[in-house]
Amino acid sequence: MSTISAQLRNFKEPDRDEQSLLFFAIPPGHVKGVAAENNAEEGFQKIEINAVLNLGTEGTKESFAGKLHLIPPYLAFASLDKKSVRFTIPLCTIRRVERLNARAGVYALSLLLWHGLKLVVQLTSLRPAADQFCAVLSFALKAELQAGKMKTVKPFSKTCYSENLVLDSSPVADKEREDGSLIDDGEKVGEGDAPAFHGGLGLKFKFPGDPKKLREASKTKLWTNYLKAHGRHLTLIRYPQATRFVQVGLPNRLRGEMWETLSGSIYLRFANPGRFEQILQENNGRTSTSTEDIEKDLHRSLPEYPAYQSEEGIGALRRVLQAYSFNNPETGYCQAMNILAAAILIYLSEEQAFWLLEVVCGRLLPGYYSPSMHGTLLDQRVFESLVARCLPIIHEHFQEVDVQLSVASLPWFLSLYINSMPMIFAFRVVDCFFCMGPKVLFQVGLAILKVNGEKLLQIQDDGQFIHLMRDYFSSLGDSAHPNSSDPRARAITKFQELLLVSFREFAVINEETIFQERRRFRNEIISSIESFSKRSAIRNLMTLERFSKEQVGFIYDALFKAVCVEPPPAPIPPPITLLTTKDAVEERPETRIGPETFKVFLSEIATWARDEKVVMNGFQQRVDREVADHDLMDRLFLFWDYSYRGALSFQDLVTGLNGVTFNDLMDNIEWFFNLHDRNKDGFLTKDEVLTVSESLLFIFRFEIGDAYLGAVSRFMSNAFEYGDALLPQPEGAEGEAGEGNAPPPIESNQPYLSLATFRMVILADEVLESFFETDFSASFRLEPVPLMELPPANNGLLGGLWSNIATDSNVRLFHKLSDEVGKTIGRHQVIHRPSIGRYTSIDDTRPRESLLTPAMRRSSSKSSLKSNNTSTAASATEGGPSRSTAGTASGSPSSTMTLAPPTNFLVADANVQKPLLDPISPGALDPLAQATNVVANAFMERTPFAIDDAGDDDEDDDEDDEEEAGHDGVLDEVDAFLEAHDTTVTDEENEVAKDLRTAQPL
Repeated sequence: MSTISAQLRNFKEPDRDEQSLLFFAIPPGHVKGVAAENNAEEGFQKIEINAVLNLGTEGTKESFAGKLHLIPPYLAFASLDKKSVRFTIPLCTIRRVERLNARAGVYALSLLLWHGLKLVVQLTSLRPAADQFCAVLSFALKAELQAGKMKTVKPFSKTCYSENLVLDSSPVADKEREDGSLIDDGEKVGEGDAPAFHGGLGLKFKFPGDPKKLREASKTKLWTNYLKAHGRHLTLIRYPQATRFVQVGLPNRLRGEMWETLSGSIYLRFANPGRFEQILQENNGRTSTSTEDIEKDLHRSLPEYPAYQSEEGIGALRRVLQAYSFNNPETGYCQAMNILAAAILIYLSEEQAFWLLEVVCGRLLPGYYSPSMHGTLLDQRVFESLVARCLPIIHEHFQEVDVQLSVASLPWFLSLYINSMPMIFAFRVVDCFFCMGPKVLFQVGLAILKVNGEKLLQIQDDGQFIHLMRDYFSSLGDSAHPNSSDPRARAITKFQELLLVSFREFAVINEETIFQERRRFRNEIISSIESFSKRSAIRNLMTLERFSKEQVGFIYDALFKAVCVEPPPAPIPPPITLLTTKDAVEERPETRIGPETFKVFLSEIATWARDEKVVMNGFQQRVDREVADHDLMDRLFLFWDYSYRGALSFQDLVTGLNGVTFNDLMDNIEWFFNLHDRNKDGFLTKDEVLTVSESLLFIFRFEIGDAYLGAVSRFMSNAFEYGDALLPQPEGAEGEAGEGNAPPPIESNQPYLSLATFRMVILADEVLESFFETDFSASFRLEPVPLMELPPANNGLLGGLWSNIATDSNVRLFHKLSDEVGKTIGRHQVIHRPSIGRYTSIDDTRPRESLLTPAMRRSSSKSSLKSNNTSTAASATEGGPSRSTAGTASGSPSSTMTLAPPTNFLVADANVQKPLLDPISPGALDPLAQATNVVANAFMERTPFAIDDAGDDDEDDDEDDEEEAGHDGVLDEVDAFLEAHDTTVTDEENEVAKDLRTAQPL
């Protein structure tokens, strides 16, 4: 079982609009859920305008210049420095918009929010731009009103604790402990029948830490005043003061709501009411590999916290993780996700935790919690680069003693320090992470190494490094300067010192730095992950068959390239079984490719499954490769589908190639026979015989000369001759010869040609025998696949400019333009490479002896053969692609050379001229006479077969002289026509050749 994905290669840098969504924490338009259609209303357009924000009345002193963004259904603002102030407000929270009657030249709007907060925005762009912005804003507000979203704001606000906090007399204040947990065993309260505010497990099992040491009362008071003045939950306005409050630490009771507000998950929860419960209900009782992995990790998730020592906490964690895995089947469940979910469930309800987990795994830390963990590995490489830049001495020491930095830093990033630090300190880091972004993880990591720099220079191995870090984290609550005479210095803890170093000395590590470093090392990480995935896929195969590991690696490379070019559907779980046992192990999802991806894969393996063209246009010479399309490839896809799932796995491809790559002559003939035997009854029908000829024509479509086409023509004639000769004879026909005793005709879908007869037909032709003996197996070439180039890292302005110019579409456009110019100047030429390549010169068409004796030519079957000439030839050639001629008219500026003979060549007997692929009607032949003459004729050229002993004295030796004379006349007419139209050598060239023959040597 293996999962092959090209998703990493398909990574695209976020464009300007996507960066705006990420910055303002706005959920994307394709949100999964019942309200997804409301997130990107039709007719809405994004628009931005220069503006100055004033809080309160028009004369407020605090004003911030920036840009106002209308991204329906959200209104967002950010100051020019992107630090001073910003907000993201749903349009449904706006109750009134008025244009202020200010002095001339000033265009100002007053926005009144649902809880009474008033914002004054001065639009500083030109008047037409301001009018357009107001028109779009008015249209978006009307759409929100018609959708009924404004009615949902008040009920939703009651689920937020901040609404109770800002009240002068809170109904829950008397029922809370000092740390914020509830006194009545966590029973949530609300006003009347209104929904209760959300809260985590800490309401019942208490929050970590001592509330007095954490100064919970002071923090709560600071945040209460801030929320009253600057909005809350959906309408929170973030000033620098809010960031400082977060760095000091959030109060326990408000931490959960602030996490979802700062991260933007509150907008997902608001836009998708009831979605969490719906997912659990739809998947009730469902099991998968993800649910099994979740069950294994439930009791290893923060076991020191009391809630996860009870069934209540374990059940809540189980529901959140299962809901996430069901909502994201491609990701499912990954390691360390349980730690993150267990931590946030302490402060958030199950629904809140679910949406916050969506934001962390999908937007804040993409790729961290995925099967390949590419995001974690990439950030580890970025962290090592930052250590080498900011702490070069420590980096050099680690290189000397061969200490792996990721041994300790990987758990830091993966668990957001929750598994490394004591929870009260780890949650302070998480506060800053949700407020300031992923850069906090790098800043804190660098500060840890900086603070412990002297001790790190003394370690000699990974064990000492891990032991040192463990001791440091356990002492974060101790004084950083215990021997200082200044009591204020003694009061500074090691954790406070750590945050001080993080945000002061490493403030230069910003979002742009992380973005650039990620882009720099992304290709390196992708290559290493793909190499590891390849080794894992080969190791997980049930059998390598007769291939070596290197050969299987070539098969994997071809499959991976096909997956990149034509991505298959997402890995699907195995089919559901009605009866399961307790010890049964469920199969893991695996990558299976469909017919289109299989054709791309086969074009990398089989030479006849691709069309390679050498294009010359006077400016360049290139090789264009196109994937062929024929019924033979679809037939082979079904032939290799051993599990009948309509898709092929990596193991199916290895097994299928094993069945053809190592075959000898007889095995290849039998394999080709079974490939075209649809009902697997051991016989080919007449239609299937025609299909075989079409498949052979497709394989030989670009071969040089007429050898292979003649072989296919003889195959058709021999197949019907041998097939008719071996048909059951009518009663009383023994010992008699004549047209009246021919076997009765059979339908085209009835069994006609057995495997033994098929072998005899193939072995009756030297070209086909040689093809099936060596060339067919050799056409499946297991060779190194050229490495696909990864998307370039756009370093700098020139790098980004070049990546935008040198795209695949632009390259194709350039080739098309150069080809058109080449055609104009008459230097365009296309040559098709042959897939077999045994014959390298175009030989003259010479008469070929037919297996038909003169007596058999005289039989009535010839008339039926001629009558079916046109239809059969058309059906035999329709399956393959159209054959290009050797050249175009002399006046044409472009020529296309196909290394293959023309399709209308003639097969000449001694006295007969007939078109290619002329089938024989079996109903009018004398089978005994046919068998005798065919076998006797084959005996002159071939090794004797067992059928040679079967002779027949009833031979028709009479010849028709007039008919022979007529055939000779036809041949004379053909020779005269060819001589009259022979333009290969001109008269001038003949004169030159004559002079050269009589010239004397120098």
